[in-house]
Amino acid sequence: MKVIKEKHSFLMRWTHWVNFPILAIMIWSGLLIYWADDEYKIEIAGKTYFHFFPDGFYNLLHIPQRLAEGMAFHFLFMWFFVINGLIYILYTVLSGQWRELLPQKKSFKEAWLVLLHDLHIRKSAPPQDKYNAAQRIAYTAIIVMGAGSVFTGLSIYKPVQFHTLTWLCGGYHAARIEHFILTIGYVLFFVIHIIQVILAGWSNFRSVISGFEVVNEPKSQFVESLPGENKDGE
Repeated sequence: MKVIKEKHSFLMRWTHWVNFPILAIMIWSGLLIYWADDEYKIEIAGKTYFHFFPDGFYNLLHIPQRLAEGMAFHFLFMWFFVINGLIYILYTVLSGQWRELLPQKKSFKEAWLVLLHDLHIRKSAPPQDKYNAAQRIAYTAIIVMGAGSVFTGLSIYKPVQFHTLTWLCGGYHAARIEHFILTIGYVLFFVIHIIQVILAGWSNFRSVISGFEVVNEPKSQFVESLPGENKDGE
C-alpha cells in the first residue's frame, strides 16, 4: 500500500535550494578575484610544471580586467551565504534535527560500506535512518567548510581589522590558500552530490522539492466487523 510520508521540512528545503545559486555565484565571483592574481602553480627550481589556467584562457575572456566585478559580487553574496547558513544551523539546533545529521561513532565505518554499495561492489547497504552514514559525514563537513570559508574570507578581506583571525589561519597567504582549497572542496561536493542524487532516483529528488515521499508499506492486518456485529460476533 502506498502512503505519503513527510521527509524534509520547509526550512530545510528552503536553505538547501537557496544555498545552491548563492554558492555558484560565490565560486564564480571568487574565480574572477583569483584570476586577477593567479599565483598558484607547481614550480620547481624556477620552472613551472603545472598552472591551473593557461594564458590563452585569460586573453580569450579578458578575465584579469574583471577584478572589481568579482569583488563586488563576492562581498555582496557573502552576506546571503552567511545569513542562509545561520538560518540552517539555528533551525537544525532548535528543531533537534542535528541528531539526524551529526556523525555517530559507527558512521565512518558504515560510510565505507555505503560507498561500496553505491559502486555496486556490495549488494546490501547498512541500515540507516533519515540519512545514511555517508550523508551524515558529508552534510556535517559542508557546515564546517562553510564556517571555514567565512573565517578565511574575512582574513583575506580585512587582514588588519581581523588580524587575530588571520593569525589563527596561519597568516594572509595561508588563509588565501585555505580559501582556495575550500572552493575546490565545494566543487567536488557538488559533483558527488549530483551523482548521488541521480543514483538515488526521481522519488528522492522529488522529496527535496515537495518535502514528501511516496513509500510502499505492507497493509496492516485487521478484521472488519460485519454490520450489526461486535468484536465477539454477537
